[in-house]
Amino acid sequence: MEEINRFSGVTFNNEQIERNKKVIKVSIVGIIANVFLAIFKAVIGLMTGSIAIVLDAVNNTSDVASSVITIVGTKLANKAPDKKHPFGHGRIEYLTAMIIAVIIMYAGISALIESVKKIINPTTPEYNTISLVIIVIAIIVKIVLGKFVTKKGKELNSSSLENSGHDALFDSIISTSTLIAAIIFIVTSFSLEAYLGIIISLFIVRSGIEMLREAISSLLGERVDVELVKDITKIILSFDEVKGAYDLIINNYGPNTFTASVHIEVDENLTAKELDELIRKISDKVYAEKNVLITAVGIYAIKYDKKTIEMRKEIKSVLNKYEGILQFHAFYVDEETKTIRFDVVLDFDVKNRNELLENLYKELSNKYKGYNLAIVPDVDFSVSN
Repeated sequence: MEEINRFSGVTFNNEQIERNKKVIKVSIVGIIANVFLAIFKAVIGLMTGSIAIVLDAVNNTSDVASSVITIVGTKLANKAPDKKHPFGHGRIEYLTAMIIAVIIMYAGISALIESVKKIINPTTPEYNTISLVIIVIAIIVKIVLGKFVTKKGKELNSSSLENSGHDALFDSIISTSTLIAAIIFIVTSFSLEAYLGIIISLFIVRSGIEMLREAISSLLGERVDVELVKDITKIILSFDEVKGAYDLIINNYGPNTFTASVHIEVDENLTAKELDELIRKISDKVYAEKNVLITAVGIYAIKYDKKTIEMRKEIKSVLNKYEGILQFHAFYVDEETKTIRFDVVLDFDVKNRNELLENLYKELSNKYKGYNLAIVPDVDFSVSN
């Protein structure tokens, strides 16, 4: 089991280090391929007078820039936690993905402007066999490169690589349209490349906007993968002392870098020593199996007397009638103070939370007269289906 750095908040284990190395290697492959393609296309484009091929070469240059940014971003994200950033620098990768998305948008807008210029001031391209062969080779290389980088991006959970891979696939579409335009021109002497350039450039701009939205969403903090929530909950519930696990909050500090907090239900008679040992075991097991650092474990005490069990069942049946209540937990009855307390998790789609809680409070107050009710509304962090 790897040692947990409980002081820095985040550690980089061997798996994370290897992951970052692979991201950099894939980016280097992309740089080499795009440099060669950019040189070939620029030469052929200038020889034939084809604006489409020249723009294609410019796109390859932007791909080189994207790969360089990915490498720099990965290097910066791999910096160890420090006093100012105790949770590490992993979110830099999301900023990297945003920059690449902006580059893609810029490339699309540039292509749109140049295509419009060619419609206003048309020029006659001069295609030959060599130029067509170069375009075909470029299409094949870009498709292979795009699929490879996209696949690796998904495997390594790198949005920067995925965006670079999508960019390469977009370039293959541009090259394909250039080839089609060239064939049509050779057969009919009618040039369509400027019009095709407008259509493709708009498609590229739209894709860049979508990528930017995804990167911003990741940076803001999205709901984590439901399978990760289920796996961690399952690990926590594997301990006999734990009767329930709730309020699991997982914070993302970069790809594959998570911290979490959770509340567990345990018997009210457990000692402080027993709780301390339990919490340490839970934290160590979750970190070892899922590489998620548990930073806090809250305790909900539960009782097993007959009256409490019966009241819990009754209140659960009442809650089931209210649409928008996803879960309730932390149930406890204090007979000394005559208090019933529990948390309810409300769906984000509930329009009037206060009205729902007021109706629930009135119904339960009438049902359990003589008791004080403490109903705590909770946020749906991870319990949604």
